[in-house]
Amino acid sequence: MTRQTRSTIGDAVAAFFGAPFRADTYRRLAYLLVAFPLGLAGFVAVTVGGSVGAGLAITWVGIPILVATLLLATALAGVQAQLNRTLLGRSAAVPEVLVAGRREGERFRDTLARFLTTPTTWTSVLLVGVTFVFGIVAFVATVTAGAVTAALLSAPFVYDDPAVVYRFVDVSVDTLPEALAVCGLGVLSVFVAVNALNLLAEVGGLVTEALLTVGTVDDE
Repeated sequence: MTRQTRSTIGDAVAAFFGAPFRADTYRRLAYLLVAFPLGLAGFVAVTVGGSVGAGLAITWVGIPILVATLLLATALAGVQAQLNRTLLGRSAAVPEVLVAGRREGERFRDTLARFLTTPTTWTSVLLVGVTFVFGIVAFVATVTAGAVTAALLSAPFVYDDPAVVYRFVDVSVDTLPEALAVCGLGVLSVFVAVNALNLLAEVGGLVTEALLTVGTVDDE
């Protein structure tokens, strides 16, 4: 084994066990927890707006509603881009329309046409749906990881409580050595869970970044 290989392995081990002690870990956890309410609110708003707008489009009243729904989706994508930068440290682009706005001397219909033909307008709508699904996954993963870890770590404190029947898999834990062994697994699960959740947050950030760079200069 070369020195470079040993150094790489050592760095990986240090990163794995150092994850719970880094500030960026908790920013990523915050990103995962925010994803669910943001995704749910965005999905409901865009779905309702799109449905109402499509239903009323024949009367022309629905057209402004559909445009407003697209604007809302774009604004939500802008929020998602900001979260990517603030919590993940990734350089997700804000949707182009939010940056450019209405150009000086540009007619309203030209502004609207540019808005409707900008790729990130439509990928913002897709991002709302992706964030909804990702938010559910993130919420379930975070809550499950926290609950399992807490249950394992609590073994030494509840194993001898007459009101509690503590079982690990199919084995009853009723002695201190057994409880300490389970607690040890709980300590290990902290590192596994934190690193897995960090990876999940990075996946979410990558997807957001990819959707918000479609059609940009850097993407060509």
